[in-house]
Amino acid sequence: MSEKETPETIELLTFQLADQEYSLDIMSVREIRGWTRTTPLPHAPSYMKGVINLRGTVLPVMDLSERLGLKPQEQTDRNVIIVVNHNDVMTGLLVDAVSDIIALTADDLQPPPEMQPGSTSNVVSSLTLIDERMIRVLDLSAIVLSVQSNAA
Repeated sequence: MSEKETPETIELLTFQLADQEYSLDIMSVREIRGWTRTTPLPHAPSYMKGVINLRGTVLPVMDLSERLGLKPQEQTDRNVIIVVNHNDVMTGLLVDAVSDIIALTADDLQPPPEMQPGSTSNVVSSLTLIDERMIRVLDLSAIVLSVQSNAA
């Protein structure tokens, strides 16, 4: 195969969430930081843990497991906040642990099966299988935009 025929490589950051593996497009990730205690905000959805000071910027932090309808996780010093940027909006995603960075092509991704409307399946844009591990690729726009509309 010549270089011109090589499909475009997609890099994903994989992470653990409630004993399951998820991933995000690495291009949306700005930084990964250790758990920092948040300042809660009144009337915020339950999955919004609050805000932190990120070098002078107020950063909202959500418990991604609770946002996805999984069991809310106990926050410990081992948790990690993945800071993502989507449409110039920075958000912190609280996860259990970051795994690694994987590179694959669009051919490696499969669409998720159709589930009932209104379920959290619309936040999963695709699935991939790596070394017998099923990894869900999250649609950041479905997660972050609903946060903005709930916060408004």
